[in-house]
Amino acid sequence: MAKARLTAFVQGHVQGVGFRWWTTSQARELKLAGSASNLNDGRVCVVAEGPQSKCQELLQRLKEQPSEHRRPGHVNIVIEHWGEPRGVEGFVER
Repeated sequence: MAKARLTAFVQGHVQGVGFRWWTTSQARELKLAGSASNLNDGRVCVVAEGPQSKCQELLQRLKEQPSEHRRPGHVNIVIEHWGEPRGVEGFVER
């Protein structure tokens, strides 16, 4: 099973609405490691590592409109970057 590292920059109404908490719960459900962090420009940066198929599933959940997973806030765009995993453990909000 191929491992991957997804970095997703999520733009929209995603700060102050529980988006990082929701992302953390989704990532943990998918057994991914990484973090969800607020950026100064209003975006949320999501970093996830694990099986590539699970990272792709998280990415799809981040992009869903409307979210069948009851995602809070509103997402306008998700910019994704794929790379090699770095071996992070656990999933945290920052």
